[in-house]
Amino acid sequence: MLLELRAENYAVIDHAIAVFGAGLNLLTGETGAGKSILVDALALLMGDKASSEVVRHGADKAVVACVFEATQGAEAILETNGIDSEGHEIILRREILSNGKGRVFINNQPATVAVLRQLAPELALVHAQSETLGAFDQPQQRSLLDRFGNISEEFTTAAHERWRAIQQKLNDLERDEQDRLRMVDLWSFQRNEIDSVKPAEGEDESLEIERRVLSNAEKLYAAAMNTHELLYEGASSAETALRAAQKQIEELAHYDPKFQEAAQQIASARASVEDVSATVRDYAENIQASPERLAEIEDRLAALSRLKRKYGQTLAEVIAYGKEVAGKLNEIENRDEILKTLRGDLKIAADAYRKAAQALTADRAAAAKKLEKLAETQINDLAMKVRFAVTVAPNEDPAHWTTHGWDTVEYRIATNAGEPLKPLDEIASGGEMSRVLLALKVSVEEGASKAQSKKKTQVPRTLVFDEIDIGIGGRAAEAVGQKLKALSRAQQVLCVTHLPQIAAFADQHFLIEKKEHSGRTKTSVRLLEASDRTEEVARMLSGATVTDTSLKHAEQMIKTSR
Repeated sequence: MLLELRAENYAVIDHAIAVFGAGLNLLTGETGAGKSILVDALALLMGDKASSEVVRHGADKAVVACVFEATQGAEAILETNGIDSEGHEIILRREILSNGKGRVFINNQPATVAVLRQLAPELALVHAQSETLGAFDQPQQRSLLDRFGNISEEFTTAAHERWRAIQQKLNDLERDEQDRLRMVDLWSFQRNEIDSVKPAEGEDESLEIERRVLSNAEKLYAAAMNTHELLYEGASSAETALRAAQKQIEELAHYDPKFQEAAQQIASARASVEDVSATVRDYAENIQASPERLAEIEDRLAALSRLKRKYGQTLAEVIAYGKEVAGKLNEIENRDEILKTLRGDLKIAADAYRKAAQALTADRAAAAKKLEKLAETQINDLAMKVRFAVTVAPNEDPAHWTTHGWDTVEYRIATNAGEPLKPLDEIASGGEMSRVLLALKVSVEEGASKAQSKKKTQVPRTLVFDEIDIGIGGRAAEAVGQKLKALSRAQQVLCVTHLPQIAAFADQHFLIEKKEHSGRTKTSVRLLEASDRTEEVARMLSGATVTDTSLKHAEQMIKTSR
């Protein structure tokens, strides 16, 4: 759900904030007040193309921002793009500079317009008046049908991923086979070179330590024995001095108990000195100046160093490379058997995908028959006389296999008697397009709410309609209001309207006002209280002059809509 929308220095807006709620949020105002500007601002936050022309005259940049409730799908998109979450909310901000450049921030972290476009289907669907239903693309049409029928793509997706993985492995094995064969000699040499040395992980580090010891055997022996002499063996050794001190401290402790702890500390120090002395003595006794062993280590380190220069910075990388080469050689040596196995696996995976895709097609075809009847009724309730159809066209060619199945779902409509059915994007009127989309959304939500399945295809949480009431009035306008209200029970709806019959259904009613201040035109957004709302509906009924009759009529309309 959209919680808040802000705009600064955007078109004629100096600074405006709108805090939206659940249900039906309606925006009204005089013609030219800037109602559609807010819709355009939200469209920018959904990834629409920006222009420096939207920057308010005299400003360096325009800023639009919004806050949405987070969804699991949106959180997953943020994680994929390395963007940290912000609790239960997602904050989007976009800056458009006067020089044409711009910046995007998500949760106050730098992002891109591409990420906004990824988030858009999860958060909101903005249907601006200037758009065509070309933006209502085939994936969205398929998604709506799947939601209507509570159709799951789970099995098809899993089957496609398995088939695709096997196909990719088979392609990799068959691709550039001559190049792979030419590499056999090189890979064989590399494998034999690594196997002949038989490196062990960490071996070079332990050998390097042993090499340093052997290279400095005399120095180490002298240092160890001198340490032993100073600590233990010498007439003035540390152990001798500590023993004498301990005797004196014990004499003091015999008469004054406060020296007992000191006596224990001296005894502990003596024990430590004895341990260290024994350690360095044993170390000195084990030092053997062996030129033969030193030469052997030098040769071994040189061999390991050659492998690291050629195959990896560490022995672990060298060993891993050796295994990789051995695997490639094994594939070539056993290529025929591997290919036979992969082709068998591919056939099994393809059969599994076909079975899942056919079941998906059958489910969609059954749902399409129900949706087209319901949608046609809903559309005709909105002052239109149309024929409507939903086609599900499977293409079983593997080139058309996807995780969503192999179906092309298309909504087709004829808006006048005697005309053939045509794709939605060929509808001429913007008002007709908005009404068709509204009727579809209502139909889908009604169908989804009746189904018992727990798994539902995600559709945008917030739906935005700009001037859905073009070319309608009277009973049709009231029908549009009723359908918007019905749709808003399942999803948040934002709608710009000129008609009081629609405005009367609002859960939250916002007034867009344009005023002149200090020689500049400014647009503001105001949430109307109950009395102000009645007055605004009355204005929409009677025009500039609000009469007692229009006020009573407006009050009755709002009361009836509830």
